[in-house]
Amino acid sequence: MESSGIEIRRAGAADAPALAQLLAAAFAEYEAAYTPAAFAATTPGADQIRARLPEGPVWIALQQACPVGTVSAVRRGETVYLRSMAVLPAARGLGAGARLLHEVEAFARHAGATALLLSTTPFLTRALRLYEHYGFQPSPAGPHDLHGTPLLTLVKSLAP
Repeated sequence: MESSGIEIRRAGAADAPALAQLLAAAFAEYEAAYTPAAFAATTPGADQIRARLPEGPVWIALQQACPVGTVSAVRRGETVYLRSMAVLPAARGLGAGARLLHEVEAFARHAGATALLLSTTPFLTRALRLYEHYGFQPSPAGPHDLHGTPLLTLVKSLAP
């Protein structure tokens, strides 16, 4: 599947170093807004990413074979939780984020999930606009902070 020069594919263990670099680069501009522990949790290293692979699928967005975005999904009961969603600053606005969300939603619907769930920080305003555009709504459910950094929880119903 390709449009706007963005290709989406499933990531594997060999992609872990590139994904770790991508996460660090995508969140670098916001590092000062995170506590050190929250930033470390948001930007896992290659070993942590490899360890997460059995928990659920990870997708990578590529532009001319270069990683520009990622997201992973974890089944939690009737919901699918999105984590480690990131797009490099230079690739924002090219549709990679929307394409990654589409992949997660297709996975969730195929798995019979009733909702998508994610947590993000209030200072990631561009990401919040994307999630809201994609149908996510604020939820009172937690978590409400990540190691001292405030979090918002958003949910999207997958009801037919």
